[in-house]
Amino acid sequence: MKKILFTLALFCAVVCTAQNFNVRTQLARHVMQLCDESLLGRAAGSEGESAAAKYLFESLRDAGVTMLTDESGQDFKMNLPSGELSSCNIVGVVEGSDRKLCEEYIVVGAHFDHLGYNLLEQDGVKTKQIFSGADSDASGVAILIELARMVAQYKALFPRTIIFVGFGASEKGNAGSWYFANRAFEQIGSVKAMINLDMLGRIGASNPFQLFSQLSGRDAGFLLERAREYPVVLTPSLEVTEVAPSDHLPFYEKHIPVFFFTTGMKREYHTLKDTPESLSYGDMEMECNYIYHFLMMLSSEDSLPSISPEGEVTREVKAEKVYSPGDCDKKPQFFHSGELHFLQNWVYKYLKYPQSAVEEGVRGTVTVSFIVEKDGSLTDVAIERSVDPRLDDEVLRVVNVSPKWIPGQIGGKKVRVRMILPVEFRLSSSKSSFGIKK
Repeated sequence: MKKILFTLALFCAVVCTAQNFNVRTQLARHVMQLCDESLLGRAAGSEGESAAAKYLFESLRDAGVTMLTDESGQDFKMNLPSGELSSCNIVGVVEGSDRKLCEEYIVVGAHFDHLGYNLLEQDGVKTKQIFSGADSDASGVAILIELARMVAQYKALFPRTIIFVGFGASEKGNAGSWYFANRAFEQIGSVKAMINLDMLGRIGASNPFQLFSQLSGRDAGFLLERAREYPVVLTPSLEVTEVAPSDHLPFYEKHIPVFFFTTGMKREYHTLKDTPESLSYGDMEMECNYIYHFLMMLSSEDSLPSISPEGEVTREVKAEKVYSPGDCDKKPQFFHSGELHFLQNWVYKYLKYPQSAVEEGVRGTVTVSFIVEKDGSLTDVAIERSVDPRLDDEVLRVVNVSPKWIPGQIGGKKVRVRMILPVEFRLSSSKSSFGIKK
């Protein structure tokens, strides 16, 4: 049954990756809609921002996401020197497929507001300078929509529940994300990670695809290594630094692990030149593909890092799952043969019966276990059943210096496999011997 489920999951992942072929067109369409002149730059509290919220609501709904708000969103108000401002968040959910892990949440967010427009008058003629905000942050919203579409279609691959949020009034001090994290989402304590998507429209030598996180290099690096096992072309560089100001900040302040994907600020940032035509939709497609698989990995990990109120990582990421030989399509092999070959041609060949144990008549079967890693090395060598410390130590010595094995496989993918083997020490009237006759 496990083998069938794994094969199905792998098939779904491959199919989903293939479907990214059409993501580029969809990303461009979303950006064009959000930057349309009729939205007048999507200023916080404006009709243009409301229109952008409605577009996001309809896009998520049509993608198969269960909406937790209507098209008017999760509304909130702000008191500014210029007066009261009304804005909203758009929230949808794809429920996790695992009976237990579905009660844990990963939030994926992007903001849909921007700067609005300037009204100029020259020779008595009034004109509008519209700040389209294609990179900031129509690019992030477009990727958010396509991620939601793929997650909803392949939701069986996501054990944890994924919350998709479009934040309003981000240009007013990240108001929408603050409201969501501090007032609107009652289950915030069950949020295990937050992914923020902002400024993802252009990649260049000075603006590479980057991932910012407050996790240590070790913890975040482990997650990046896990994500590289998926079929991705583009991978981000890891930046462990002071938290940058964006919509992940309210989650950071609540000690929730944050993952901020961005290509950083460019010279077009907050200028009239930040237009849909200036974006690279091929790069956005590759970013979308990577973030999808990173999200799949986060959703599937048995345990994720958590952060204490003092800012320390309080729980390490668990190692990858370890399988038994019976789970494998191809079992681990020692020089293209099985466990018996390992015992005959390595263990018993180099094992030395301790002379003191021989003299005292100590004999029996020591049971040893170890993990054959995906690179073929042996780790976690341990004695499962002891006979005598001298015999145990000799078994550990020989197994620990074993040459690399051929790793086990499931569905064509290398996996970690735990092996358990008996090593027999026996005595005859004349000399010591081991458990397999040559």
